[in-house]
Amino acid sequence: MDLMSIKDISPDQVIFWQWGPVSLNATILFTWALMVFMVLGSWLITRRLSTDVHLSRWQNLLEVLVEGMRKEIRNISRQEPGSYLYFVGTLFLFILVSNVFSFVPGYVAPTASLSTTAGLAICVFVAVPVYGILHRGLTGYLKQYVEPTVFMLPFNIMGELSRTLALAVRLFGNLMSGTKIVAIILALAPIVFPIVLHALGLLTGVIQAYIFAVLAMVYIASATRARQQTEEKKKQKENREEDTIDG
Repeated sequence: MDLMSIKDISPDQVIFWQWGPVSLNATILFTWALMVFMVLGSWLITRRLSTDVHLSRWQNLLEVLVEGMRKEIRNISRQEPGSYLYFVGTLFLFILVSNVFSFVPGYVAPTASLSTTAGLAICVFVAVPVYGILHRGLTGYLKQYVEPTVFMLPFNIMGELSRTLALAVRLFGNLMSGTKIVAIILALAPIVFPIVLHALGLLTGVIQAYIFAVLAMVYIASATRARQQTEEKKKQKENREEDTIDG
């Protein structure tokens, strides 16, 4: 049973309860349900972690996920993933779980709502300068907005805003369009095609979670790369000096 009709664009339009200006829609309900599920699931999986040779299936799955995310972050940023894993990993897992649960009858993915995707994009928008300032300092981070010339300042600011908008709209558009296509095909041919489209929808949901996390990491890495480049140049200079002394 689908809570959303073909006319509904967003789960925000599905209202479960309303009292005056206060309302409880599908986006809020399923977002909080997902957060509770993920918190309880994390607690159940991690409460009995073991270092033995024989590990539980859940711990094995957890270690594969975490190691995979660490490897991707390291490959993208060329830095140690420790400080980025918590934020980027949480984004990826939330979007992934939200999209994968789409096969559950009566469930509507919160990521099919522009309010949810906009909130996630705003988190990335805030995280980029936070990581940038932590790695490069306030002056070093702000300096990039006037490079190579001060006339680039408005264009750099517009670039920051436009990529935040693109993150939100891309995720919302892909998930919303997939939901609508399944609903339309279900109305026309309710037996075979919806099964195939649901499978494709799950694959699309996984891909969209991956793309969102990768783009978030790319934006954060671009804000922190200057310090890394400075450290690499300093190290190269020290190596050249050592070679000169040895020579």
